[in-house]
This record gives sequence, structure tokens and C-alpha cells, in this order.
Amino acid sequence: MEALNQKSKLIIGSTNLKTIRNKYEEIDWESRLVGILGARGTGKSTLVLQYLRKTYGLSDQAAYWSLDDIYFGNHTLIETIESFYFSGGRFLVLDEVHKYPTWARELKNAYDFYKKLKIVFTGSSVIDMLRLDVDLSRRAILYNLSGLSFREYLNFTNNLELPLFSLGEILSGHIDLANMVLSKINPLTEFNNYLKFGYYPFFLEGTKTYHLRIEQIIRLIIETELQFIEGMDIHKTKKIHQLLGLIAQSVPFKPNVAKLSEKIGIHRNTLTTYLHYLEKAKIINSLFAKGKSTSILQKPDKIFLENTNISYALAGANLDVGNLRETFFYSQVAEKHQLSLPDKGDFLVDDKYIFEVGGKNKSNFQIKDEQGSYLAIADLQFGTSNRIPLWLFGFVR
Repeated sequence: MEALNQKSKLIIGSTNLKTIRNKYEEIDWESRLVGILGARGTGKSTLVLQYLRKTYGLSDQAAYWSLDDIYFGNHTLIETIESFYFSGGRFLVLDEVHKYPTWARELKNAYDFYKKLKIVFTGSSVIDMLRLDVDLSRRAILYNLSGLSFREYLNFTNNLELPLFSLGEILSGHIDLANMVLSKINPLTEFNNYLKFGYYPFFLEGTKTYHLRIEQIIRLIIETELQFIEGMDIHKTKKIHQLLGLIAQSVPFKPNVAKLSEKIGIHRNTLTTYLHYLEKAKIINSLFAKGKSTSILQKPDKIFLENTNISYALAGANLDVGNLRETFFYSQVAEKHQLSLPDKGDFLVDDKYIFEVGGKNKSNFQIKDEQGSYLAIADLQFGTSNRIPLWLFGFVR
């Protein structure tokens, strides 16, 4: 265990505190059991390490353990926690918990036995807490960590502190809000860079191999993390790669399940299940018509890649600018709001607002008779009336 704690101090001591996500302030670090879930590459490990360094430094009262460490091949988690606790340990971060088969049961036991111990765990977004352990899900406060919003990207790259806006504030006061942002920076000069490189925090390490790294992350998710979903056949990863390749060439699109199933050589129910897996893994986003069931076997009405950086990594030169705009809108707004497919327009938000996404020449002809309808317009600094700059929706969350 001494070697494990030496690794912990080394990792905590080398953690960079220069750029800290907004999610840091949202998390109740004083709770006894906190879970932070999210896709690979979104910065979960960095976030918890920043808290450890800022709050505990190199104190023996706190530790960071990754559960894929070889140490846990010969030692159980619960016995290691027991040793830590009776040595004075009071705050523990457990990273990559899904790599340890019985993590949920042992974590629940630790919660019940060691009342003075606070535990924060991180794991893949594919983890279904409710199905793993009902008792644990009642004890833990769960947070989801997405990639960077456009606002966070601007703050990180320009040393700014641009604020969050609610959707209601944007809809009613977008002209004043745009003026406020434009007094500090012209977001249009940064927008295309964000679409290409700004979603995953590791862009701060350089962009030369950024898209290659995204491809590697997707491969790892499909070939390793999806196995943690109950019922997943790990021998079918080639089919999932094939499906994702077809999606990347066409998104956003309305899937023809019969044709896709035939092309890949799988049953249609298996196809819709794979789509569900890819969405849980934060590789795609699915859009369903208002009021439609979102069960695992329900075909989505429209499919998007999860963010525009994945679009660039997988589709490259074949990108359609209109598709990028819609993908951006979805990825920014869906963090805090419910999106569905309306009869007219591109998105229905919270069953209340209809949005059409487009360029400067986009008219409201399609949605002009719809109450609560708006245009999200690209390449626009300022809006007018119901024409709102697309970039401003990157400030929603």
C-alpha cells in the first residue's frame, strides 16, 4: 500500500491548477459519496486531482487510487480502504472504478462501515448505476462531466471569465448578452477553432495529433468500455465500428434501420441496441420525436455525432457545414435541456421552443407560424428579434 500512496502523491503533486472546469464549483465535495461519470477524455481525473491538490496538498489524509492499478490484482478494494482509514485517511478518490469488477458492492460497504471517510469515484459514462447497485445509487450524488462548452473554451484560451446564461435569458435578451460578450472578445474569430479542436480539454496539450487521439479514444471506448454494459457481446465490436463508420458519413440523418441492418449484417433489434450503446458512450446523440418512447429498442428519428470534434476526426474533408451547425447546437443545449424532433424546424427544446439552425440567409419560412420559434444563425455577431447568433448557445450550460 505504501507504493500505492507514493504514486498518489506523485500524481497529485504534478497536477496543473491553471485551468479548472466550472463543474468543480458545482460538485458538493463535502458529501460522503460522490460519483463523477463521463466519456473518456473529458477531464474527470484532472478535475478530482485538482480538488485533492488544492484542498489537501500532499497530506496523508487524502489519496488518489486508479482501480486499474496492478496493486488491485492482488488486493481487494475494501481491505485497502480499511488500511487507509485506520491510518488516518479521510478523503479518497477512486478513478476508473468500472475497471474493478466488484467496485459497487465494496464501495457500498466502505460507505456503511467508515463514517468519517469521504469518497469520490469516477467512471465511464456507460455505467448504469441503477442497475449495478440500487443501494449504492441511493447513497451517491452523481454528476456528469461533458466536454468543454464554447464558453469554457473561450475562457480557457483567452484567460477570461465569461458567465453562464440561462436559455430564457438568451431568448429574451440575446442582443444585450451578445454586446456584453463582444465587449471582451469576438467569438466568431474563435468559433471554427472550437468546432475542430475545442471540446476535449486535452487540446491544451497541442492540436497536431488531436483528431488522432479522438480516434484512439473512440476505439478504446468501443473495444474496452462497452464491455461493462450488461448484455454487451464484446465479440461484436467490429460491427459497432462498421456502424459508426456509416453514421459518420451521413450525420445528422434519419436512420433507415432495415437498410443499415442489411448493410452491416445484423438484426434490426441488435442495430438499435448498438445505437443505444454508442449514445451511452457519448459518441453519438439521438433525437426522438416529441412524445416518442426512448427505450433501447426504439429507433431514433435522427442521429448526430456527440460533438463537432468527433465529426472532424471521423469525417474529415466530407463535412457539411449545416451538419456541423446542428451538431454544435445539440451538444451545447442538451447538457441542461430536453431536445426532441418537432414537426417543423430542427429542434424542439423542453417541449416549448422550436429552433431552426442555419446560415445568415436562413429565413423563418418553415417555422414562421409556430409559437415560440427562433432561428439560431451562424456567422452572426448580433441578432435581431427571433434571430439569435448560434455561438451564443455555447453559453447555455
